[in-house]
Amino acid sequence: NGSEPPLNCRPEPKYVDFKNKMFNDLDKHWTQFQIDADAALAKQSIWKYQYSRHGSCCQEVYNQEAYFTLALRLNDRFDILETLRLHKIVPGANYLFSEIFEAVKTVTKSKLPDLKCIRGSQ
Repeated sequence: NGSEPPLNCRPEPKYVDFKNKMFNDLDKHWTQFQIDADAALAKQSIWKYQYSRHGSCCQEVYNQEAYFTLALRLNDRFDILETLRLHKIVPGANYLFSEIFEAVKTVTKSKLPDLKCIRGSQ
């Protein structure tokens, strides 16, 4: 229906650092681009943020491991980075919102993608 998914629900879930196969899977498929490899393992800041912001609203259904397993499955189903590459949309250049929207729409098929621009993001 195009509505914003729930965010920052209470109680805030406790994030437990991954040190196993899940860390390796996340590191490969949900890379923390803006920090070096040692900091990625130690801080896991991107995943903590995402789990706190979105995982908090489904913690009665999914624990942390299940939440990220589902996220990785969705990534496999809708490989957005590869889709963007196929449409000649690559990091370091500027694109119209409509170009990105149309590219993503090719993999979501009947579902319209719910994309938002964030001013000042890189």
